[in-house]
Amino acid sequence: MNFLAHLHLADNSKTSLAANLAGDFAKGSIERFPKHLQQGIWLHRQIDQLTDTHELTKELESKFPKQLKRAAPILIDLAFDHMLAKYWDEYHNASLKEFARKAYDAIDACEGLPEKLQSLAPRIRSENWLVAYKSREGLNKSIESVAKRVSKPEIFNGATAAVKSLDIEIEIAFRTFYPQLMAYSRIWTRNTPAEYL
Repeated sequence: MNFLAHLHLADNSKTSLAANLAGDFAKGSIERFPKHLQQGIWLHRQIDQLTDTHELTKELESKFPKQLKRAAPILIDLAFDHMLAKYWDEYHNASLKEFARKAYDAIDACEGLPEKLQSLAPRIRSENWLVAYKSREGLNKSIESVAKRVSKPEIFNGATAAVKSLDIEIEIAFRTFYPQLMAYSRIWTRNTPAEYL
């Protein structure tokens, strides 16, 4: 899952939006981070672990061309955010614009975020990343942006065309898997280890 899904799952489980997003930037031991971020980071890691190992995402990965094998898990995360944004009204009662504003405000108001997230936060808001996921153009732009940030951008060659060609398979996997993830996130929240509360 990428930024939008992690923020939505945080809201769905009534946990900190900023702390859940911080999980993408928080490396190493959870105890190193401020107490108010620990549950969100822990939840983020549970979500990523299930997503990375679930049979539905593994099956979807296998449908990508061989040359995109290394990029496929990242592409699925980005494509799932696109599906969530595209069908947002089915998963949340507030509009995507309203939710994005709430998320940006939560990130801005949160202290002690990892440095990389702090430096990226102004761009996330100014370029309205969460709403941008809704369009194919926004999805392609996010793929291109990720490709520029990795050490071997060539692993993303042909990525936008492959994601578009697998649109139906991605939507089926998303619609099957995401409701399970919503349920799991609520269960994990109730079962968060005491040391992270």
